[in-house]
Amino acid sequence: MVWSDLLVPGVPLVEKVVRPLIVYAFLIVGLRLAGKRELAQLNPFDLVVLLTISNTVQNAIIGNDNSVTGGIIGAATLLAVNYGVVRFLYTHERIDRLVEGDCDVLIENGVIRKDRLDHELITIAQLEAAAHKQGLDGLDDVERCVLEPGGTFAFSAKKPTVETVRQSELMARLDAIQRTLNEIRARA
Repeated sequence: MVWSDLLVPGVPLVEKVVRPLIVYAFLIVGLRLAGKRELAQLNPFDLVVLLTISNTVQNAIIGNDNSVTGGIIGAATLLAVNYGVVRFLYTHERIDRLVEGDCDVLIENGVIRKDRLDHELITIAQLEAAAHKQGLDGLDDVERCVLEPGGTFAFSAKKPTVETVRQSELMARLDAIQRTLNEIRARA
């Protein structure tokens, strides 16, 4: 192996920079159109698609260049562009909302919005699994669920009613009385 093959890019520097820029823009638009679900709630099919996409766009990014320097230039371009885009979107809220989208309310006042689940291609089972991951027993315990632009779920648990709290307190007192009575009977 010759050092020049390892370190000298096989294509012009401008091409090494432009290729990742084009692929980056395409993937941002493609993932935005695919929906929030693609970003965080991956099922096996989604994972296969994302892995295949990464392999497919590899050659588009590096071209006919297998040099280390060419790979570093391509990766550095992606990192720099991503840093710049994130910084830009941070200061431009309207454009950020256009790129990332808005939140989507999936459960409101304890009622599942099936139309929103269908729109986001999320099943009840997937929603329930997400609720379990956040420590909720099930969807009956959810007051509100929002699908964030990044693909994460934000759950708000139902607050117990005054009657439920009173009943729990009453049951705890009755249990204490029962224990006391059992202790008195055991001594007698």
